[in-house]
Amino acid sequence: MSEITHEISLDNFHHQITWSIQNYCSHGLNSSAFNNVVIGGLGGSGIGGRIARLATINQFPLPIEVFSAYNLPAYANEKTLVILCSYSGNTEETLAMYREAKTKGCTMICLASGGKIMQQAQEDNIPCYKIETGYQPRMTLGYSLSTLLLILSDLIGIDVKNKLSNTANLLTKNDGLKDEANDIINVFRQTISDKFVVICDPDFEAIAIRFCQQIQENAKGEAFITMLPEANHNVIESYQDTQNTNFILLNSGNNSRTNLRFQFLKSLLEEQNNRIYTFAESGSDIQRLFEVIHILDWVSIYASNLRNADNMHVHIIMRLKGFLDSIK
Repeated sequence: MSEITHEISLDNFHHQITWSIQNYCSHGLNSSAFNNVVIGGLGGSGIGGRIARLATINQFPLPIEVFSAYNLPAYANEKTLVILCSYSGNTEETLAMYREAKTKGCTMICLASGGKIMQQAQEDNIPCYKIETGYQPRMTLGYSLSTLLLILSDLIGIDVKNKLSNTANLLTKNDGLKDEANDIINVFRQTISDKFVVICDPDFEAIAIRFCQQIQENAKGEAFITMLPEANHNVIESYQDTQNTNFILLNSGNNSRTNLRFQFLKSLLEEQNNRIYTFAESGSDIQRLFEVIHILDWVSIYASNLRNADNMHVHIIMRLKGFLDSIK
């Protein structure tokens, strides 16, 4: 099998959504059986949980928290549903959460392409949704996010398949989204080596985190997020003059007072001759979330090309894994 590049995976991103719909089987669980939901995962395998949590926060009746660590919270017990995501199935932190969830008597659901988690889930008779192999973990957000949205919606008796299908159809023709990604890159072409800061509202927090992860892994650049309104109570005071920063403003437009804060902040940054790209305010429904993910994923690839970065390999992360493996 030939190597799947980021460009190939993005041009075929719609396939991940369609595949997830076609291969989804109901877990048969209901939210009424639980007090809370914990989603566990790291990096490219964990970000889907953060996005799914925010995408369902206004409908889901239970608290959902996302953990990217070795341990579950102390409150996790037999009334907790734990959903664990690991593309390889061998992420050591996620395996540790699996063992703890089993000890605590939590109900579990897993997502993986194979590995130890899938093997253990099969032995323990735990539902495990399989993801297609052959990708870098950060390329597989379409699988994990779509499946998590299906799992969470299934828990409360809501069918999101039509919304996901419509989104997949939209992404089959992605030239317009790639054009917007190029527009963003053109704003920052001369300063592509500077750090990126995404200023977002709460509805887009997880999308902003995703973009920062992609810039870090693909373009080998620094990237951070700040969130309004909180950042207006602290970070804004550091904007005294021109920054060595590429600013992206990402606001859903869902809160009128937050909109005013973005308006003021944009004016302030422009007065100081900062470089800014502003996304249009267009809500935060499932389709829009996938659109922005897709645009910003392309930005990270275009940025990696401009920076002459190897976007296919993460050599330092692999060094770290080797180091940790050597002292088990």
